[in-house]
Amino acid sequence: MTCLISVSSYLPAAVPIATLQDALGLTDAQLRRLHRIYGLSEVCRSPESEAEMLLGAVAKLDGFAGVEERVRYVLRPKTVPAASPHPFDPLAEVQQRLGLQHALAFTVTDHACASGLLALDLAGALLEQDGDPDALALILAGEKAFTPAAQIIPDVAVMGEGTAAVLVAPGGQRDRLLGYATTTLGGPGGEVITNEEQNKVFRQIYPDALGDVTRAALEAAGCAASDLALVLPHNVNKVSWIRAAEAMDVPRKRIFLGNVPRTGHCFCADPFLNYHTATRLGLLNPGERYLMVSVGLGSTFSAMVFEH
Repeated sequence: MTCLISVSSYLPAAVPIATLQDALGLTDAQLRRLHRIYGLSEVCRSPESEAEMLLGAVAKLDGFAGVEERVRYVLRPKTVPAASPHPFDPLAEVQQRLGLQHALAFTVTDHACASGLLALDLAGALLEQDGDPDALALILAGEKAFTPAAQIIPDVAVMGEGTAAVLVAPGGQRDRLLGYATTTLGGPGGEVITNEEQNKVFRQIYPDALGDVTRAALEAAGCAASDLALVLPHNVNKVSWIRAAEAMDVPRKRIFLGNVPRTGHCFCADPFLNYHTATRLGLLNPGERYLMVSVGLGSTFSAMVFEH
């Protein structure tokens, strides 16, 4: 059974969203809405390269030093397929600097910001197929908001540059993956680059689609929403999760939103960043079940149930 061995986060210094108003092309009314309704305040931004940010997360990963030779796969979930000018390759640089040239490394982008959960599912499947109980996979999530289009989802979220590293094993006694569900709806509201009308459609389908994928993941895990101690979402904004809580049949207080005001939406890394923060705060006890959930533009909705 796929297990999380350790999870780390690297959060660069946060800057007030107000200082980015001109760069993001925000009107005064839009900035007020982000603050007052969406609960956004600051966003992580770094002068470092994407490779340096990913290495910063790995440097904090408990249990990684000394097991590098056991890492068989390095997975790089991304929202933006190409985020570096040719010929720079952040993944290859990270692999070389970590001494992981022996591992198979590849990028996963098909589910946009939900690709982090897809990468975790793929890592588990590959490790299971190998049949080596000592083999490991390393997931590297988070990326640079390097273009204007990658810095903001209009009227939804401001993108941050936090990163996460996740060490995955094919078995273990903690943070076991119990169930995974994902669906890509496409159609109206399913565009990746959206206009105002398409954003409106996306917001309309959002709560019910989250409810459906949550129930599917819970069914796969053999448990109910009432069994969940915590929900670790992607950090788009607070109001979207308040609206989605009822459709997911989860009390609002169980949805962890503590990072929303200070990190921004860090692409595929959010559920892992929230896991790291929640466990450091003591919000999960051994044996409790929790849900990671993420949504990617293009209308991909994904949910995973774990047992801590």
